[in-house]
Amino acid sequence: MKFRLLLVASFILAAFSSTASAESLKVGDSAPLVSATTDAGTTLNLGEVYSKNAYTLVWFYPKALTGGCTKQGCSLRDANAELTAKGVAIIGVSTDSVEKQKEFKNVNNFAFPLLADTDKTVIKAFGQAGLLMASREAYLIKDGKIVYKDSGVTSKQAENVLAFLATQKN
Repeated sequence: MKFRLLLVASFILAAFSSTASAESLKVGDSAPLVSATTDAGTTLNLGEVYSKNAYTLVWFYPKALTGGCTKQGCSLRDANAELTAKGVAIIGVSTDSVEKQKEFKNVNNFAFPLLADTDKTVIKAFGQAGLLMASREAYLIKDGKIVYKDSGVTSKQAENVLAFLATQKN
């Protein structure tokens, strides 16, 4: 019995340390060229989104339909017109299912796609260290490069991105 408990504890420790060593992307890094399934059940290729827009905001949240994640998404929803006018395409990402993402989008009237990253392809590509879910981060991408990163924010997500954009020469 002790051996089995030790084996399980070793496995858990190894899982945490392997994911904790993942390094999150930084400003100046190339943005990952990955695809995932949207809330509508279609495949979205992030590389195509980057190339079609002046900016792409990829925002990560741990769990759809929860307090902080809803505040984060609604911040972006409320500033969607202003962000779009500045050439920003918005894409949300979590490990939630397509069905949960669709519900999250519909309940909150989001005008942007939400990716159901159930296999963590996007999360891993961005170097997120979360074992079970995404970390709360947002990456603003221009010309295939990360130009701004925001971590741990909720209701001020759009405000922070707009403040950064105000410092940029267009």
